[in-house]
Amino acid sequence: MKEGQKGVAIDDEDDDDRKPPSPYTLGAIYASLGLIIGLNCFLYSVGLQNLPVSTYTLLCASQLAFNSFFSYFINGQKFTPFVVNSLVLLTISSVLLVFNKDDTSSSSTAPAISRVKYIIGFLCTLTSSALYGVVLSVTQFVFTRVVKRQTFKQVMEMIITENVVASVVTVVGLFASGEWRSIDREMDAYRLGTVPYLMVLIWIAVFWQMFSIGAVGLIFEVSSLFSNSISAVGLPIVPIMAVFFFNDKMNGIKGVSMALAVWGFVSYVYQYYVDGQKSDKKTLDEASS
Repeated sequence: MKEGQKGVAIDDEDDDDRKPPSPYTLGAIYASLGLIIGLNCFLYSVGLQNLPVSTYTLLCASQLAFNSFFSYFINGQKFTPFVVNSLVLLTISSVLLVFNKDDTSSSSTAPAISRVKYIIGFLCTLTSSALYGVVLSVTQFVFTRVVKRQTFKQVMEMIITENVVASVVTVVGLFASGEWRSIDREMDAYRLGTVPYLMVLIWIAVFWQMFSIGAVGLIFEVSSLFSNSISAVGLPIVPIMAVFFFNDKMNGIKGVSMALAVWGFVSYVYQYYVDGQKSDKKTLDEASS
């Protein structure tokens, strides 16, 4: 025990609890998350390569369910009837896509997808969604239990370190697989030309960084589940856009799956509305008393 300036006793153990971790500890944590993100990007790429855009996007909706599951064990997330309803609906919406036989030739301009490639793409996308849920939950845990000092600097340090490690992993994989030799051919074969090809890659990188800042910032300010729910807003839109821009077919199973995904998302958002109403009422009661 030690005494403060105003005679208040301060516990040394409390000071130790508030003491920030060493840079080596944070570096190891951020690097580990970066490795997972790099693996996650690879799995997402395999899934997108072997699945139609609409099916791929709807499968990505399961990341909210995985995030909720891991947040329960890692961050002590409380489950309410609306959250459980959201988990069930999002899970069913993903499982329905396994029985979608029309995806073997879902696009009039794309080559047919074999059943084996479809299963590989399905499993890779589902696994990557689970890993993404883990990353979000662990990120919230790091902010609340490890870093403890939640500042914009900490957010940027995490984003930069994770993305640098993930980029290194991706580049190493690119050269190790030998696919870098086909970049010139891929660029020349791009229908819109070389410059649009480069612009697509550049703007993907730019918008991905913007997304990372927003996602981690929401985890920093609210929670990983809230960050993921905001990300899920765009998921039901992409399959519709794919119908117009990529000639994907929106059949009955995909339609039901998308409807369930939207229903699950709305159920989850409504829970936040209910929590907000309770919080406002509690604040008013405390102010009036």
